[in-house]
Amino acid sequence: MYALVMIFVALAVLVVLLRFRLRIGKAMVVSALVLAVLLGVTPGEMGGRLAVEWHENPLTETTPYLFVSLTALLLLVNVVGEAMGQIGLSARLVPAMQGLFRSRRAALTAIPLLMGMLPTPGGIMLSAPMVREAGDKIGVERSRLATINFFFRHQWEPIWPLFPAVPLIVDMLRVPAGELIAYHLALTVAGILGGILFLLLVGIPPRRAEHMAVKGNLRGHAKDFLHALWPILFTGVLYVQWHVPPALGVLLAILGLLLLHRVDVRKWGGIFRAAREPDMVLLLFGALWFKLNLEASGAVGSVVMFFEQIHMPPLLVLFVLPFLVSVSTGVTTPTVAITYPFLLPFIRTPDGMRLGMETLAFAGLVFGLAISPIHLCLALSASYFNTSLLRIVLKVLPPALCVAGAGFAVAWLGR
Repeated sequence: MYALVMIFVALAVLVVLLRFRLRIGKAMVVSALVLAVLLGVTPGEMGGRLAVEWHENPLTETTPYLFVSLTALLLLVNVVGEAMGQIGLSARLVPAMQGLFRSRRAALTAIPLLMGMLPTPGGIMLSAPMVREAGDKIGVERSRLATINFFFRHQWEPIWPLFPAVPLIVDMLRVPAGELIAYHLALTVAGILGGILFLLLVGIPPRRAEHMAVKGNLRGHAKDFLHALWPILFTGVLYVQWHVPPALGVLLAILGLLLLHRVDVRKWGGIFRAAREPDMVLLLFGALWFKLNLEASGAVGSVVMFFEQIHMPPLLVLFVLPFLVSVSTGVTTPTVAITYPFLLPFIRTPDGMRLGMETLAFAGLVFGLAISPIHLCLALSASYFNTSLLRIVLKVLPPALCVAGAGFAVAWLGR
């Protein structure tokens, strides 16, 4: 019980620091430090835990490797966005999608879905201007536009390997990426269908003659669309099919993008400077330190034992714990790093790996992110679309519940 209370104290510190507008990376490091003090984890014990990892785990499953690889991935994704912007692919993307998807609803959905495959921090703003422009043209109310942009942008998070949480879970569970993604696919499908049902089939004004009038031919639109899409797909295929680390895949895609579009070498330095995001480095460092504190202190075992003593149903534990952490922090990868050590006994059992249970845990995480007022994308959406946070949350709640329902269904069927 003591360990569980101390964990929530550390998370409360994180929430308070975020409320005082401290950058999330710094706040995460402070939270991890507070947890180390509360649980009595000494530097020697931390070093001992790292030594055990080094001797017992493959290199790719050690904390230092995860820190380096996930940091490289997170920073290089920024470079992809910068390169696409300087080449002009981002500016051509909206007309291309409006030309390819003649349906107004399909165009509104395709913009955040496509841009959501590039998970830059605060990247909600990549698609927001496009969605606002297209939505204003057809007369969609601003809070609905904000919700469409916010919700559909995050539907790739359970399955797309450019999101650091996916390779982190693969490494923690030691399962094939394709197998994990196959289970998580139910969450993405449920989210998209729920979004269509609750966000697109209502609140869209009748069509007028001027709606979505885009010049150009279908071939030209398809060419612009594929030029923007291939670096993202290239990275995903390399990871799933040939196990190429996502960071390396992104780097190869960047080089291919720059060479293919004959970008002057003298401009490369400016493009790669987009990777300078020290707060994101601190975020990952703090999240992995938090995870190490849990493991080195033995808190994982004591919390699991407490859940068993109060006879809390495993399905509830799997959903509620990631939900509470994600709704409190508004971030994905740290939520995985913090909660999954507790959940491993329910997922990796003597009878084998139960990925249906893991899918339920990720559904709880996604549901928390969708309604978290601390989630940066939610706050940015409310500000940019000039609407209230509450109106977005109320609109996003029904499709988010569809994702939660899918998680419970997969877990129940996989029992």
